Amino acid sequence: MRLDGKVALISGAAHGVQGELMGFGGASAWLFVREGAKVVLGDINEEDGARTAAQIRESGGEALFIRLDVTREEDWIDAVNKTVNEFGKLDILVNNAGTSAYKGVEETTEEIWDGLMAVNAKGVFLGTKHAIPEMREIGGGSIVNISSIMGIVGASHVSAYSAAKGAIRLFTKSAAIQYAAEKIRVNSVHPGFVVTPMTQAAYSDPGQSADRLGRVPAGRFGTVDEIAYGVLFLASDESSYMTGSELVIDGGVTAH
Repeated sequence: MRLDGKVALISGAAHGVQGELMGFGGASAWLFVREGAKVVLGDINEEDGARTAAQIRESGGEALFIRLDVTREEDWIDAVNKTVNEFGKLDILVNNAGTSAYKGVEETTEEIWDGLMAVNAKGVFLGTKHAIPEMREIGGGSIVNISSIMGIVGASHVSAYSAAKGAIRLFTKSAAIQYAAEKIRVNSVHPGFVVTPMTQAAYSDPGQSADRLGRVPAGRFGTVDEIAYGVLFLASDESSYMTGSELVIDGGVTAH
C-alpha cells in the first residue's frame, strides 16, 4: 500500500481497459489503485476512459473519469475541482497526456508543431499550475511529468516531438526549484521504446521496429508496467528527497 490514502489525477489515462493494449496513464492508474490510491482519470477519449474507470470500480478500487482536454485551461480547473470535490484533496498529479509525429524539420507543418507543443508542453504547464494550490493546502504533493528519452537526446524525424518533450524536462526542473520549500516535488520520467496505443502503428512496421531494437542494449522493447512502476516510485513518499530529477527507463538507449 505504497499510496495508501493518496488521491491522484492522471491525464491521458483512457487506455487502461483490461485485455487491451494500455498506455502509461492507464497502467499507472491500475497500479496506483492496487497500492491504495483513489484515482481520477482524465482524457478526451470518453468511451475508453469511462470503461477503464468502471473496470477499476468493479475490481474494488475508487476511480472517476472526467473529460480533460489538457490544452484547455478551463478543463484543468474543472478537473482539479472535481477531484477535490469527489475525494477531498489532491496529492499526486501525473501529466501523462501526449501526442507524437514522425516528421523531419522540413516536413513539419506549423499546425503539427503547435499541436505537439500544446498537448505535451502546454498541457504539463497547465496541469502543474492548477494542481499546486491544492497541494499547498495539504502541505505538499508529487507531480510526475511524462517526458521521453527524445527529450534528452536528439533523433531523426522527431524534431517537434523532441522539442516538446525537452520543454517538459526543463519545465520540470524549474517548477521543482520553485516549489521545493513547500514540499511539492516535481520530477520527470523518460521512457524509451515501449509499445503503447500511440506507438503501436510505428513499431508494427518491421523496418522501424528493427531500427529501434538495434539501439536498445537490453535487446527488447519496454512494457507499460515497467514505466508505471517508475511513476509509482516518484508519486510515493519513497522518493521524498527527489525533485527536479529525471528517471530514465529505456533499456540502456541513452547510455550510448
